[in-house]
Amino acid sequence: MFRELPEACFPFLRFGRKNVLFATLAMQTGFSFIQVFSTSWEMFSVFFVLVGMGQISNYVAAFVLGAEILGKSIRVLFCTLGVCIFYAFGYMLLPLFAYFIRDWRMLLLALTLPGLLCIPLWWVIPESPRWLISQGRFQEAEDIIRKAAKTNGITAPDVILDPSELQDLNSQKQQTYTILDLMKTRNILTITIMSVILWMIISVGYFGLSLDTPNLHGDVYVNCFLSAVIEVPAYIISWLLLRNLPRRYSMAAALFLGGCVLLFIQLVPSHMRVLSILLVMLGKFGITSAFSIVYVYTAELYPTVVRNMGVGASSMASRLGSILSPYFVYLGAYDRFLPYILMGSLTVLSGILTLFLPESYGMPLPDTIEQMLLVKGLEYRPASSSTRDSKEEEENPEIFKSTAF
Repeated sequence: MFRELPEACFPFLRFGRKNVLFATLAMQTGFSFIQVFSTSWEMFSVFFVLVGMGQISNYVAAFVLGAEILGKSIRVLFCTLGVCIFYAFGYMLLPLFAYFIRDWRMLLLALTLPGLLCIPLWWVIPESPRWLISQGRFQEAEDIIRKAAKTNGITAPDVILDPSELQDLNSQKQQTYTILDLMKTRNILTITIMSVILWMIISVGYFGLSLDTPNLHGDVYVNCFLSAVIEVPAYIISWLLLRNLPRRYSMAAALFLGGCVLLFIQLVPSHMRVLSILLVMLGKFGITSAFSIVYVYTAELYPTVVRNMGVGASSMASRLGSILSPYFVYLGAYDRFLPYILMGSLTVLSGILTLFLPESYGMPLPDTIEQMLLVKGLEYRPASSSTRDSKEEEENPEIFKSTAF
């Protein structure tokens, strides 16, 4: 059902999606707690870097784990409402906590303690069957699949993993995948370059608007809360778009909306402050929707053997965008509208770039590099391996209707 070539990506991925997820959760929570007792700015900064490393790592690990273990329809729900909307709820809690807790140590402690609630999830969340199969742990993978079928009231087929295919996999030489495999063919290299550019620009817009919140008219806590609230409908809209419309057109539309609105802000008279705030929030709405869609889109474009690396490389590019975003905000000291003009222009250009990506809507997840959808204009190469498991996933999606195992 999940036939694929063996995988060994970045060193930490050899330990599995679940192990990486909980190890980085522990890293984030543990170093955040130590950060509370910082005695200098230097000490605080060092631990802040470690917390950030854990946070983005567990976010990507959780996203990839969910994308690999769920069926197509539930995968989209998980990647939008399941992951992103709870991120927005956490974002909304930040200004609420900060409003009532003004001491930074107590605020950091209050924001850290909820991480302990993740501990019981170790006994609830399963490992990715795709990853287990890639490591030759077939029985564990089959047990997880059968448990999922039982939980969802589905009768699993007698033969889930074909013995002949398993024998072929056992006889094959273990193949190691590295970051260089993201540049192995012209097709995957083109997709990698386009994904990196898209993630970086979207991140500049998203974090730029988030960091610019204190510069808006009105109370800083209220504006930050509104900036978080607007993300809830943005994620709901992105879920509806992903369910019913092609990926690239949905993301391009969201980017065009966010970019054009930001460009329009400079035309608003200075006395219409409420309208300016509404336009900024509408721009945040469009860019946030695109950020949600790009996670799903990127995961669908990359094959299983390098999916974690592809999403990880793209996410790393978005971190570069988040590093650059404060400097876009600082440009407001020279011209109040200059950050919006730059972010709006880049966002519109990224929307145009999106239209050149291959469409993944309605397609099964690729398992090997040869099965990847081709960028328009590149030569076609026949896939060297079967797509049987992808077809089976389409035929038996009910087995993976829920995350409850």
